[in-house]
Amino acid sequence: MRIATANLGAGLETVLLQEDGSAHVLGMPIAELIGKGPAALDRLRTSGGLPLLAPGEFTLAAPIPAPAKNVFCVGRNYMEHIAEGDRAQKQEVGVTQVPVFFTKPPTAVTAPDGEVPIFPHLSTHIDYEVELAVVIGKPGRDIPRERAMEHVFGYTIINDVTARDIQRKHGGQYFKGKGLDGSCPMGPWIVTADAIADPHDLGIRCLVNGELRQDGNTRDMVFDIPTLIAALSAGMTLEPGDILATGTPSGVGYAMEPPQYLRDGDIVTCEIDGIGRLTNRMRAMGSAAKRVA
Repeated sequence: MRIATANLGAGLETVLLQEDGSAHVLGMPIAELIGKGPAALDRLRTSGGLPLLAPGEFTLAAPIPAPAKNVFCVGRNYMEHIAEGDRAQKQEVGVTQVPVFFTKPPTAVTAPDGEVPIFPHLSTHIDYEVELAVVIGKPGRDIPRERAMEHVFGYTIINDVTARDIQRKHGGQYFKGKGLDGSCPMGPWIVTADAIADPHDLGIRCLVNGELRQDGNTRDMVFDIPTLIAALSAGMTLEPGDILATGTPSGVGYAMEPPQYLRDGDIVTCEIDGIGRLTNRMRAMGSAAKRVA
C-alpha cells in the first residue's frame, strides 16, 4: 500500500493512493495512523465508503510533513561512498565499527515536487544524497536486532541535501551543513513494509538534470536496517512516525573530478525500486532575514 499526505489547498489529508492516481481519504493525521498500527490501516482499507479524491484534486505533501522529532540519518553506510569521500578529502577513515548517526530538523522537510531553497550567501557547495528512509511503526527501546523489522511501518525516499562547505567550516560535524531549511526532500509517499519483499535488495539512483549520478543497491549497506534500528534504539525510545534515513551510495557531487555542486534551477530526481521517484528543483534564496511572527 502507498500511504501519502495530500495537499488539498485548504488543508492536508492522509490518503491511500490507488493505481489510477485517485486517493481514498483515511480521515486521520498520518502520525496517528502510523501509531494505531497495521490493524487500523487494514480496517480503514476494508471498511468501504471512504471519500475519494480524483486525480488532479490534490498534490502531494511530504508523507510526514511535520515530524515530531528530528529525522534520524546515517552517515558513511555504503563502502564505495566511504571510499570516494576518503579520496576526495585525502583521508583514510574507512569503515566505522558502529553506525554514524546525525539528524535533520523538521524544518528541513520538503514536499515531493517542491522547491529546495539554497542560500548562495551561505553556501556554494550544495550536494545531493539519495537515501532509503525507514518509517518506524511500533515503539521500542533497546530493540534486539532479530526483532527490529517488526518495528518498521514502511519506507520512503529522502534526499539528504548537504552544504559541504558549511559542514567543513563547522569542524566536519554533520548537523549544520545538513540541517538548513528545506534540505530534506521526502516522499513521494510511504510504501508499507508488507509491499517490499526485501528492503536490502532495492536499486537506488539519483539523477541531476537527467544525468545519472548515483546508481547503487541497498544490499551494499555496511550496516543493514536491523543493525541500525538496534543501535539507534539502544537506550533511546523510537516512536511511531520516527524516520531513519539509511545512508547514500557513491556518486555524490563533491567526490566528482572536478566537483559538481547544485545550482539554482537544477532538478534532482531520487529513485528507489519498489517505492517511486522524488523530484525537486533547487531555488536560490536571497540573504534577507525572514521575519517570524
